Amino acid sequence: MSLLSPSLEAFWAVVQKGTVLEAAKMVNLTQTGVTQRIRSLEKQLGVTLFTRSRKGMRLTSEGESLLRYVKAARDLEGETLSSIGGKKQNTYFEVCISGTSTLMRSRMIPKAAAVMKKYPNLRVRFDLTDTDSILGKLKTGFAQMGALPVNHVGLELDSKVMMPERYYLVGPSAWKKRKLEDIVANETIMDFDPNDTMTLDLLKKYKITKFSKHRHYANNIDALTSLMVAGVGYSTLTEEFARPFIKEGSLTYLSQEMFLEYPVALAWYPRSEMPPYFKALIDAFTKKS
Repeated sequence: MSLLSPSLEAFWAVVQKGTVLEAAKMVNLTQTGVTQRIRSLEKQLGVTLFTRSRKGMRLTSEGESLLRYVKAARDLEGETLSSIGGKKQNTYFEVCISGTSTLMRSRMIPKAAAVMKKYPNLRVRFDLTDTDSILGKLKTGFAQMGALPVNHVGLELDSKVMMPERYYLVGPSAWKKRKLEDIVANETIMDFDPNDTMTLDLLKKYKITKFSKHRHYANNIDALTSLMVAGVGYSTLTEEFARPFIKEGSLTYLSQEMFLEYPVALAWYPRSEMPPYFKALIDAFTKKS
């Protein structure tokens, strides 16, 4: 059962499936029926909601705004149906959370686990991303909540500052007794991709100019860490993510005096009604501990 209008149901189906053909199957209509409902909705709103591409139907900026409304309405609908007619056990709430792999794995997923146990009807998609735009995923409605740099949070978003991530220079444990100057002058930096400047920013902060200009790249945190353990190079890791590797002795800090703090905020689009589970996730992620 859905409390959304037929036109909004058709809109939601096209977003979910990506094509009018598949959307028609989802809502048991003909392709013409779905198209007519979308056109009727566009006429009512006075905007274009989709553009056609080779990859299917793509949302316009106006379509993205409507999608955020529909997702918020579906959240409220789920809570409403949960309180009517004893349907609580059959109603599920979905939320997608985007963040960097280090932040998600070391902090956000463990904190979310307690909330998920408290709300057994909550279904979470954890979107670990180190190269895609988290802000873009919020704008398109792919994610309902995202951890992103403080300076990326726009005025249209609600947000709360999280504990900053603290990055340290880390390398294989075999280098533990080597001088930092020797390592940075003769060993290769490892980063996610050519646009990743975290290690370079840390070196520049402490005015270390004599370092290898060549870098290795691995756009997966596990691969990057494994290569460091194998002695291929050095990089920056967050204190939280590096901790277990330091403790087991496979990695070592190259300097515990040098670090770079990276301010992070949790952001989401404003909601007229914030579901309890959504607030619980926000509180868990932004708790100062």
